Amino acid sequence: MRITIKKSDFDRILKHALSEMPDEACGLIAGIDSEDGTREIRDVYLLTNTDHTNEHFSIDPKEQLAAIKDMRSKGLKPLGNWHSHPGTPSRPSEEDKRLANDSKASYLILSLEHKEAPVLNAFHVEGEQDNRSVRKEELIII
Repeated sequence: MRITIKKSDFDRILKHALSEMPDEACGLIAGIDSEDGTREIRDVYLLTNTDHTNEHFSIDPKEQLAAIKDMRSKGLKPLGNWHSHPGTPSRPSEEDKRLANDSKASYLILSLEHKEAPVLNAFHVEGEQDNRSVRKEELIII
């Protein structure tokens, strides 16, 4: 699958993730699935990691509900989530795979391992709990 994200939304995610260091930052992505198969991110939500740790994240449930209501009011649908890896590469950890329980979602991971060269990748995770498969999705910053 191909996913597009505006440079301004990438910049918002990056700024939020840097401000939350050394903890992981997190949020949601919203948009549309185009007829040509492209998933267009049209809005990003910068939410609170209630775990306040650099090893995992939990999204504040009240903020998540408010974000879902906002995206629906704009005619958008939830496409997945994003989170940062403050000191590790942009790929799903074992915990990320274990917690990825929506096979329709895209999971964006921003690596800040090398702060001067942040890396954002998108992934699709599916399969049974003990046998998850991960596929990297094409992510285009426009």
